[in-house]
Amino acid sequence: MIELKSAEEIGRMAVTGQFVGELLAELSGVAAVGVNLIDLEHHARRRIKERGAESCYWDYAPSFGRGPFRNVLCLSVNDAVLHGLPHDYVLRDGDLLSIDMAAGIDGWVADSALSVIVGTPDPADLKLIEATEIALEAGITAAQPGGRLGDISAAIGEVAHSYGYGVNAEFGGHGIGRTMHEAPHVSNNGRARRGMKLDPGLTIAIEPWFCRSTDKIKFDNDGWTIRSADGSRTAHSEHTIAVTASGPQVLTRRPTHGATSADPTKKPATASSPTARLGA
Repeated sequence: MIELKSAEEIGRMAVTGQFVGELLAELSGVAAVGVNLIDLEHHARRRIKERGAESCYWDYAPSFGRGPFRNVLCLSVNDAVLHGLPHDYVLRDGDLLSIDMAAGIDGWVADSALSVIVGTPDPADLKLIEATEIALEAGITAAQPGGRLGDISAAIGEVAHSYGYGVNAEFGGHGIGRTMHEAPHVSNNGRARRGMKLDPGLTIAIEPWFCRSTDKIKFDNDGWTIRSADGSRTAHSEHTIAVTASGPQVLTRRPTHGATSADPTKKPATASSPTARLGA
Protein backbone atom coordinates (compact mmCIF):
# COMPACT_ATOMS: atom_id res chain seq x y z
CA MET A 1 0.00 0.00 0.00
CA ILE A 2 1.31 3.46 -0.93
CA GLU A 3 0.80 6.21 1.65
CA LEU A 4 0.76 9.74 0.28
CA LYS A 5 2.19 12.28 2.71
CA SER A 6 0.79 15.65 3.67
CA ALA A 7 2.83 18.83 3.35
CA GLU A 8 3.41 18.72 7.11
CA GLU A 9 4.65 15.14 6.95
CA ILE A 10 6.96 15.94 4.05
CA GLY A 11 8.31 18.79 6.14
CA ARG A 12 9.10 16.36 8.95
CA MET A 13 10.85 14.07 6.49
CA ALA A 14 12.85 17.08 5.31
CA VAL A 15 14.16 17.58 8.87
CA THR A 16 15.52 14.04 8.79
CA GLY A 17 16.74 14.55 5.24
CA GLN A 18 18.75 17.60 6.25
CA PHE A 19 20.49 15.58 8.97
CA VAL A 20 21.21 12.69 6.59
CA GLY A 21 22.54 15.06 3.93
CA GLU A 22 24.76 16.93 6.38
CA LEU A 23 26.18 13.72 7.83
CA LEU A 24 26.91 12.26 4.40
CA ALA A 25 28.74 15.44 3.41
CA GLU A 26 30.70 15.26 6.64
CA LEU A 27 31.59 11.60 6.10
CA SER A 28 32.73 12.28 2.54
CA GLY A 29 35.17 14.79 4.01
CA VAL A 30 36.39 12.41 6.71
CA ALA A 31 37.07 9.67 4.16
CA ALA A 32 40.76 9.89 3.23
CA VAL A 33 43.78 7.75 2.51
CA GLY A 34 44.68 5.92 5.73
CA VAL A 35 41.20 6.09 7.28
CA ASN A 36 39.70 2.78 8.40
CA LEU A 37 36.11 1.97 7.39
CA ILE A 38 35.41 1.12 11.02
CA ASP A 39 36.35 4.70 11.96
CA LEU A 40 33.76 6.03 9.49
CA GLU A 41 31.14 3.71 10.96
CA HIS A 42 31.83 4.85 14.52
CA HIS A 43 31.89 8.49 13.46
CA ALA A 44 28.39 8.05 12.04
CA ARG A 45 27.16 6.21 15.13
CA ARG A 46 28.36 9.07 17.30
CA ARG A 47 26.64 11.71 15.16
CA ILE A 48 23.37 9.75 15.04
CA LYS A 49 23.36 9.39 18.82
CA GLU A 50 24.14 13.08 19.34
CA ARG A 51 21.21 14.06 17.11
CA GLY A 52 18.80 11.71 18.87
CA ALA A 53 18.16 9.94 15.57
CA GLU A 54 17.83 6.23 14.90
CA SER A 55 19.60 4.21 12.24
CA CYS A 56 17.29 2.39 9.83
CA TYR A 57 20.05 -0.11 9.11
CA TRP A 58 20.63 -1.40 12.63
CA ASP A 59 18.92 -4.79 13.02
CA TYR A 60 17.54 -4.59 9.47
CA ALA A 61 16.83 -8.15 8.30
CA PRO A 62 15.35 -8.36 4.77
CA SER A 63 14.91 -11.54 2.73
CA PHE A 64 18.44 -11.13 1.39
CA GLY A 65 21.39 -10.68 3.72
CA ARG A 66 22.62 -12.93 6.47
CA GLY A 67 21.30 -12.13 9.91
CA PRO A 68 20.38 -8.64 11.12
CA PHE A 69 22.55 -5.79 9.85
CA ARG A 70 24.54 -4.41 12.80
CA ASN A 71 25.90 -1.18 11.38
CA VAL A 72 24.59 2.31 10.62
CA LEU A 73 26.40 2.71 7.28
CA CYS A 74 26.81 0.73 4.11
CA LEU A 75 30.42 1.27 2.99
CA SER A 76 31.19 -0.21 -0.42
CA VAL A 77 34.69 0.00 -1.90
CA ASN A 78 35.73 -0.28 -5.56
CA ASP A 79 33.87 -3.26 -7.08
CA ALA A 80 31.41 -3.32 -4.16
CA VAL A 81 28.36 -1.19 -4.90
CA LEU A 82 25.57 -1.92 -2.41
CA HIS A 83 25.20 -3.02 1.22
CA GLY A 84 28.92 -3.15 1.94
CA LEU A 85 29.63 -4.12 5.54
CA PRO A 86 31.94 -1.77 7.44
CA HIS A 87 35.03 -3.83 8.24
CA ASP A 88 38.71 -3.52 9.08
CA TYR A 89 39.90 -1.96 5.84
CA VAL A 90 42.18 1.07 5.52
CA LEU A 91 41.35 3.27 2.54
CA ARG A 92 44.07 3.44 -0.12
CA ASP A 93 44.97 6.05 -2.70
CA GLY A 94 42.52 5.86 -5.60
CA ASP A 95 39.82 3.84 -3.81
CA LEU A 96 36.25 4.51 -4.94
CA LEU A 97 34.03 4.58 -1.85
CA SER A 98 30.22 4.57 -1.79
CA ILE A 99 28.56 5.67 1.46
CA ASP A 100 24.87 4.91 2.01
CA MET A 101 22.83 5.71 5.09
CA ALA A 102 19.24 6.00 6.25
CA ALA A 103 18.02 7.43 9.54
CA GLY A 104 14.79 8.31 11.28
CA ILE A 105 13.92 11.29 13.46
CA ASP A 106 10.62 11.41 15.32
CA GLY A 107 9.27 8.57 13.19
CA TRP A 108 10.16 9.96 9.74
CA VAL A 109 12.88 8.52 7.56
CA ALA A 110 15.31 9.72 4.88
CA ASP A 111 17.82 7.73 2.81
CA SER A 112 20.74 8.94 0.70
CA ALA A 113 24.04 7.81 -0.80
CA LEU A 114 27.09 9.21 -2.56
CA SER A 115 30.31 7.98 -4.10
CA VAL A 116 33.72 9.64 -3.78
CA ILE A 117 37.27 8.87 -4.78
CA VAL A 118 39.84 8.85 -2.00
CA GLY A 119 43.14 10.39 -3.02
CA THR A 120 44.19 10.37 -6.67
CA PRO A 121 41.20 10.02 -9.01
CA ASP A 122 41.11 7.80 -12.09
CA PRO A 123 39.25 9.62 -14.91
CA ALA A 124 37.23 6.46 -15.61
CA ASP A 125 36.05 6.45 -12.00
CA LEU A 126 35.12 10.13 -12.18
CA LYS A 127 33.06 9.39 -15.29
CA LEU A 128 31.31 6.51 -13.53
CA ILE A 129 30.38 8.62 -10.50
CA GLU A 130 29.28 11.45 -12.76
CA ALA A 131 26.97 9.08 -14.63
CA THR A 132 25.17 8.08 -11.43
CA GLU A 133 24.83 11.71 -10.38
CA ILE A 134 23.50 12.87 -13.75
CA ALA A 135 21.14 9.89 -13.79
CA LEU A 136 19.93 10.85 -10.32
CA GLU A 137 19.30 14.39 -11.48
CA ALA A 138 17.42 13.10 -14.54
CA GLY A 139 15.30 10.80 -12.39
CA ILE A 140 14.43 13.61 -10.00
CA THR A 141 13.56 15.96 -12.85
CA ALA A 142 11.24 13.28 -14.28
CA ALA A 143 9.34 12.95 -10.98
CA GLN A 144 6.65 15.40 -12.01
CA PRO A 145 3.09 15.34 -10.62
CA GLY A 146 0.79 13.65 -13.10
CA GLY A 147 3.64 11.73 -14.67
CA ARG A 148 4.32 8.03 -14.39
CA LEU A 149 6.78 6.00 -12.38
CA GLY A 150 8.26 4.71 -15.63
CA ASP A 151 9.27 8.28 -16.50
CA ILE A 152 11.79 8.18 -13.63
CA SER A 153 13.10 4.75 -14.55
CA ALA A 154 13.40 5.62 -18.24
CA ALA A 155 15.29 8.83 -17.47
CA ILE A 156 17.82 6.97 -15.31
CA GLY A 157 18.30 4.22 -17.88
CA GLU A 158 18.74 6.68 -20.72
CA VAL A 159 21.62 8.39 -18.90
CA ALA A 160 23.27 5.05 -18.11
CA HIS A 161 23.11 3.94 -21.72
CA SER A 162 24.37 7.32 -22.96
CA TYR A 163 27.51 6.79 -20.85
CA GLY A 164 27.88 3.24 -22.14
CA TYR A 165 26.86 1.47 -18.94
CA GLY A 166 24.41 -1.37 -18.53
CA VAL A 167 21.67 -1.30 -15.90
CA ASN A 168 20.91 -3.97 -13.32
CA ALA A 169 17.25 -3.85 -12.29
CA GLU A 170 17.44 -6.28 -9.34
CA PHE A 171 17.95 -3.45 -6.84
CA GLY A 172 16.75 0.12 -7.22
CA GLY A 173 14.90 2.90 -5.52
CA HIS A 174 11.87 2.57 -3.28
CA GLY A 175 9.09 4.28 -1.44
CA ILE A 176 10.04 5.78 1.92
CA GLY A 177 8.37 7.61 4.78
CA ARG A 178 7.57 6.05 8.12
CA THR A 179 9.89 3.15 7.26
CA MET A 180 12.95 2.85 5.05
CA HIS A 181 11.49 0.56 2.40
CA GLU A 182 7.92 1.12 1.26
CA ALA A 183 6.10 0.66 -2.03
CA PRO A 184 6.69 1.33 -4.87
CA HIS A 185 9.89 -0.18 -6.26
CA VAL A 186 11.67 2.38 -8.46
CA SER A 187 13.64 0.58 -11.15
CA ASN A 188 16.74 2.13 -12.68
CA ASN A 189 15.51 1.22 -16.15
CA GLY A 190 12.05 1.27 -17.67
CA ARG A 191 9.61 2.75 -20.16
CA ALA A 192 8.28 6.29 -20.01
CA ARG A 193 4.55 6.86 -19.54
CA ARG A 194 4.16 3.46 -17.91
CA GLY A 195 3.50 2.45 -14.32
CA MET A 196 1.68 4.13 -11.46
CA LYS A 197 0.74 7.79 -11.59
CA LEU A 198 2.95 10.18 -9.65
CA ASP A 199 0.59 11.94 -7.27
CA PRO A 200 1.57 14.81 -4.96
CA GLY A 201 2.53 13.40 -1.58
CA LEU A 202 4.47 10.43 -2.97
CA THR A 203 7.86 10.14 -1.27
CA ILE A 204 10.53 7.93 -2.81
CA ALA A 205 14.25 7.28 -2.74
CA ILE A 206 15.79 7.37 -6.22
CA GLU A 207 19.13 5.56 -6.41
CA PRO A 208 20.96 4.87 -9.66
CA TRP A 209 23.98 2.60 -9.34
CA PHE A 210 26.15 1.38 -12.19
CA CYS A 211 29.07 -0.97 -12.77
CA ARG A 212 31.75 0.08 -15.24
CA SER A 213 31.65 -2.96 -17.54
CA THR A 214 28.78 -5.28 -16.57
CA ASP A 215 25.17 -5.31 -15.45
CA LYS A 216 25.63 -8.53 -13.48
CA ILE A 217 26.23 -8.74 -9.74
CA LYS A 218 27.42 -11.23 -7.16
CA PHE A 219 27.14 -11.48 -3.37
CA ASP A 220 29.99 -11.84 -0.90
CA ASN A 221 29.93 -14.72 1.56
CA ASP A 222 28.74 -12.25 4.21
CA GLY A 223 25.37 -12.34 2.45
CA TRP A 224 25.20 -8.54 2.26
CA THR A 225 27.92 -6.98 0.12
CA ILE A 226 26.98 -6.78 -3.56
CA ARG A 227 29.77 -6.51 -6.13
CA SER A 228 30.07 -6.24 -9.89
CA ALA A 229 30.26 -9.76 -11.30
CA ASP A 230 33.42 -9.00 -13.28
CA GLY A 231 35.28 -7.04 -10.59
CA SER A 232 34.89 -3.70 -12.34
CA ARG A 233 34.39 -0.55 -10.32
CA THR A 234 30.99 0.72 -9.30
CA ALA A 235 29.27 3.89 -8.11
CA HIS A 236 26.00 4.78 -6.37
CA SER A 237 24.06 8.02 -5.84
CA GLU A 238 20.75 8.48 -4.02
CA HIS A 239 18.36 11.13 -2.75
CA THR A 240 15.02 11.00 -0.96
CA ILE A 241 12.47 13.18 -2.75
CA ALA A 242 8.83 14.17 -2.51
CA VAL A 243 6.51 14.67 -5.45
CA THR A 244 4.64 17.93 -4.84
CA ALA A 245 2.11 19.92 -6.84
CA SER A 246 4.89 22.27 -7.92
CA GLY A 247 7.37 19.53 -8.82
CA PRO A 248 9.94 17.27 -7.14
CA GLN A 249 11.40 18.36 -3.81
CA VAL A 250 14.78 16.94 -2.78
CA LEU A 251 14.71 16.20 0.95
CA THR A 252 18.33 15.06 1.42
CA ARG A 253 20.29 17.84 -0.24
CA ARG A 254 23.80 18.14 1.08
CA PRO A 255 25.46 21.38 2.16
CA THR A 256 28.08 22.93 -0.05
CA HIS A 257 31.58 23.53 1.24
CA GLY A 258 31.45 26.14 3.97
CA ALA A 259 27.64 26.40 3.85
CA THR A 260 24.96 25.34 6.28
CA SER A 261 22.29 24.46 3.73
CA ALA A 262 22.41 22.75 0.37
CA ASP A 263 22.80 24.68 -2.86
CA PRO A 264 21.03 22.59 -5.51
CA THR A 265 23.64 23.58 -8.10
CA LYS A 266 26.77 22.34 -6.31
CA LYS A 267 28.38 19.45 -4.45
CA PRO A 268 30.48 19.55 -1.31
CA ALA A 269 34.14 20.19 -2.12
CA THR A 270 35.48 17.22 -0.20
CA ALA A 271 36.94 14.03 -1.63
CA SER A 272 37.40 13.87 -5.39
CA SER A 273 34.12 13.60 -7.28
CA PRO A 274 32.47 15.18 -10.30
CA THR A 275 30.30 18.27 -9.89
CA ALA A 276 26.63 17.41 -9.62
CA ARG A 277 23.86 19.91 -10.19
CA LEU A 278 21.51 18.64 -7.50
CA GLY A 279 23.85 18.23 -4.55
CA ALA A 280 24.08 14.53 -5.39
